Amino acid sequence: MSHAEGHRGTDVPAVSAAGPADARGRATVLVVEDEPSIADVLAIALRYHHFDVMTAGTVREALAAADRTRPDCALLDVMLPDGDGRALGRQLRARRPELALVFLTARDAPAEVVGALGFGDDYITKPFNIDEVVARIGAVLRRARPHDVLPQRPPLRYGDLELDETTYVVRREGGSVQLTPTEYALLRFLVRNGGRVVPKEQLLRHVWNIEHAAESTVVETYISYLRRKLDQVGPPLITTRRGVGYGLA
Repeated sequence: MSHAEGHRGTDVPAVSAAGPADARGRATVLVVEDEPSIADVLAIALRYHHFDVMTAGTVREALAAADRTRPDCALLDVMLPDGDGRALGRQLRARRPELALVFLTARDAPAEVVGALGFGDDYITKPFNIDEVVARIGAVLRRARPHDVLPQRPPLRYGDLELDETTYVVRREGGSVQLTPTEYALLRFLVRNGGRVVPKEQLLRHVWNIEHAAESTVVETYISYLRRKLDQVGPPLITTRRGVGYGLA
């Protein structure tokens, strides 16, 4: 079975662009994927984007999960150990006609795509970019439930910096800054800590959900990414306390 695309788009933090809101302000996605590493990446990314997520590795588990909690969208691997994801999609759609269906598979032959789209809403081939998967699920849900209202949250502000917690748009000096999900999560954590210097170990734990990996260079790498983007539209913002961590000027 093909894997999700390398590092690109998969390094998102384990925290929960939002989909249509249910009574709790969140849409629920059922991820059906028998390869645990791919299922985990998808679940983490979707929770980061404020979806509720259920996971299943087989047709049987998926049907049971759908009975327990009525999902708004199902992301289905076509090749499952105990059946075909397309047949599963038909069963789920028969139980809940308004359910959005997105298929995830290594098969990209035209006949396969046309067959899946005959009753599904979208079709994504492996290897995939995780940001694209999240965007497509959001688009499918907006089409399926156009009258739902997205939950609004007040922006986070620090000096001339503004983080829109609903749209995930970052603004500085009146201009927008395009960040990846991980860059956004890192900047948000720094903003929430104000002018305090945040130790590298704490950033690893809260942004990447990594424990005891002080030798990792991922923090330094993403700090450099943020600096490059933020310093293009304003004065230097991120400070370094050598041997300790990072903060905001």
